[in-house]
Amino acid sequence: MADFYLEFEKPLSELKRKIAELENFSKSSNIDVSNEINALTVKLEEMTKDIYTSLSPWQRVQMSRHPERPYTLDYVEALFTDFTPLAGDRHFGDDHAVVGGFAMFKGMPVMVVGTQKGRDMKDNVYRNFGWPSPEGYRKAMRLMRLADKAGVPIVTFIDTPGAFPGVASEERHIAEAIAVNLRDMFALKVPVISIIIGEGGSGGAIGLGVGNRILVMENAYYSVITPEGCAAILWKDRKYASQAADALQLTADKLMELGIADQVIEEPFGGAHRDFKKAAEFLGKALEKHLTALRKFSPEKLRKQRYDKFRAIGNFIEAATEEPVSEEK
Repeated sequence: MADFYLEFEKPLSELKRKIAELENFSKSSNIDVSNEINALTVKLEEMTKDIYTSLSPWQRVQMSRHPERPYTLDYVEALFTDFTPLAGDRHFGDDHAVVGGFAMFKGMPVMVVGTQKGRDMKDNVYRNFGWPSPEGYRKAMRLMRLADKAGVPIVTFIDTPGAFPGVASEERHIAEAIAVNLRDMFALKVPVISIIIGEGGSGGAIGLGVGNRILVMENAYYSVITPEGCAAILWKDRKYASQAADALQLTADKLMELGIADQVIEEPFGGAHRDFKKAAEFLGKALEKHLTALRKFSPEKLRKQRYDKFRAIGNFIEAATEEPVSEEK
């Protein structure tokens, strides 16, 4: 169980603390307070159900950022065997915010590529807080080309607020690195499955997200920009992030409605961070289903399906305009 609670989860934390205090009091004083404990337990269950069955888009975003949520390497450890990490982009260096390598999934060889955050400050600095640099995208594309040459399916795990926006990143052409990934992922001849496991922000996410299938965890989000970034642009103040989250339609259910996501992956009640093992089990079942289906496609069909999928994304409305009034008499 996770020990960290988000702001909207604080009432649950308080109730659990009271239950624990009563249990300790009962043991130490040998006084029966089971009725009080049972009443609080029932209240806790009701409050838990109320909170997690009515999460707002902004609360989903907060869930996607939970510091104890499973990251790419957690899923790699839980679902894959014989993982062989590969490093470096063969141009500049190695980006620790992007991990990848060959692995086995239920007897099938795959290439796993994903963004990786850290658990503590030291690890977050090492992982650049999950913000990939240009060399991260070039490393990812190098590994995907290697998988393409070997005829091995590709699985990408996405959990990043976006590409690293620093000066050094711009100097090494971050926009060009992402653009090359978009272009070259469309040309891959092997199945590509992209899974949003946490944050899916901006070009930082789409740089690993050109897949035949896009799967989204129940409490993950996928958006053209983070809610804070959107609020800073539209309202000139990040405090409007919750309104921006509502407007962006970035939650898993909305992504399904818009035809962007192909499946919402269920999470354990209360979020993936409450039960790593169960979360990995749900993800593994979805991955196996889509990998099995896509492996039957020919290379030509895989490329066409991927292209058609992204060409179909987006909705617009054409409104008829009134004919201009002629000034001629």
